[in-house]
Amino acid sequence: MCGRYATTRSAGDLSALFESQDETGDGVGPDHNVAPTDPVPLVRVSPEGHRALSVGRWGLVPSWSRSPAGAARMINARAETVATSRAYAGAFARRRCLVPADGWYEWGRAADGRKQPYYMTPSDGSVLAFAGIWSVWDGSGGPLLTFSVLTTAALGELAEVHDRMPLLLPRDRWGAWLSTDEPEGLLAPPPPDWLAALEIRPVGTAVGDVRNDGPQLTERVPLARAAAPEEMTLF
Repeated sequence: MCGRYATTRSAGDLSALFESQDETGDGVGPDHNVAPTDPVPLVRVSPEGHRALSVGRWGLVPSWSRSPAGAARMINARAETVATSRAYAGAFARRRCLVPADGWYEWGRAADGRKQPYYMTPSDGSVLAFAGIWSVWDGSGGPLLTFSVLTTAALGELAEVHDRMPLLLPRDRWGAWLSTDEPEGLLAPPPPDWLAALEIRPVGTAVGDVRNDGPQLTERVPLARAAAPEEMTLF
């Protein structure tokens, strides 16, 4: 977790929601099936010091990397070790970002034994902000902005779908996550009542193919049997 998510709001909407300057250059489009190495919007403090909406590629490439080839293996950073990991510690200390999302997907097993994707999304349709870290890698093709999503232990009903979840930041934590000099205090998950407002929605298996996109991927489908997942698995 997390290996797929959806982000469909326009650059204008995201700039307003996150009170940021749009620097995407029309590079933001709806994506209901974001996969590793895809370009997607993120919110960061720019080198000039203002809050900026940028486009980054999902999968952190540290500045010291010889190539971006391993980015797909670095889409997630564990909150428990992000401050001490050689790959992530520098970005965590100095380059944190917010990753806007409508929701994210996880795979479990339904009572009939089949893999079942679920879509976790706010019941009221509000935007989510994943805690992220970013880096710029300088290659022959020019600077490449990349990022990772922080994950933490799943809580409440979310733990019935998967044992990990993105580190979700309620709106009152956005500013501190981007600017504080002591980010370790922000690694706690959101309050239980905030998490309880998320819908856990069974969706169709088409989301498992990265070539598929569209709002139909997030539509609720009936489960084969009215039972929660029992055995969790990564896709």
